Amino acid sequence: MSEQLFELKGNLFTLSVLRLLTSDLSALSEQLDAKISQAPKFFAGAPIVVNLEALDGAELDFSQLHALLKRLAFNPVGVCSGSDEQHQQAKTAGFSVLNYAKDNQQAKAPVKTPSKPAVAPAVAPAVAPAVTAEPEPTMVVEGTVRSGQQVYAKGRDLIVLGAVSHGAEVIADGHIHIYGTLRGRAIAGAQGDKNATIFCQKLEAELVSVNGSYWISDSLQGELWGQAACIRQRQDSLHISALVKG
Repeated sequence: MSEQLFELKGNLFTLSVLRLLTSDLSALSEQLDAKISQAPKFFAGAPIVVNLEALDGAELDFSQLHALLKRLAFNPVGVCSGSDEQHQQAKTAGFSVLNYAKDNQQAKAPVKTPSKPAVAPAVAPAVAPAVTAEPEPTMVVEGTVRSGQQVYAKGRDLIVLGAVSHGAEVIADGHIHIYGTLRGRAIAGAQGDKNATIFCQKLEAELVSVNGSYWISDSLQGELWGQAACIRQRQDSLHISALVKG
């Protein structure tokens, strides 16, 4: 028997979603250029899915859209939530068609139950106790995360006993605690934890992100810039508050 050379498995990944609100690709290009220029390293090579729901079946040049995303250094993965015609045109232009979670939510017909059971069970079946998986231990980085370094705490929280330098990136599926200055990028809730929070002793970040919502440096430079702060997601937007209350 020949040696097995590969495994083919399903998996889940976090992808950026570009929700189109217009079919005007010239205007789209201008706004995307401006947005990407604020944090070019964060978006470079990022896989992206285009959500077509808001276009409501409007005509769109998918070949031009694909070329636009490639020019901006995105990696266009596919489209979702469009019409059948849009999906077919997208396939021709090189996009995959993905099933968005909302697309699969269909109303289920009510199940009729008989007024009387055909056979009454004599003994109720035993219910096995639920088994709770042990959470992954918190990852602790003892020292500063330096420029060019990336740390990923998969399935757990992350503690950095130091600073996060400009050009460095820390990522966690849970919370991120930084006992120093956050000057680089911090991404919490990377796998969709909406309750994840970023805590830092001094906020001077290039970018912060929680559960896919992100702010770049310009949006962070308010009253808590340079202060101890925590960042969390509220109603699909980020909220920044003082780390110490009172």
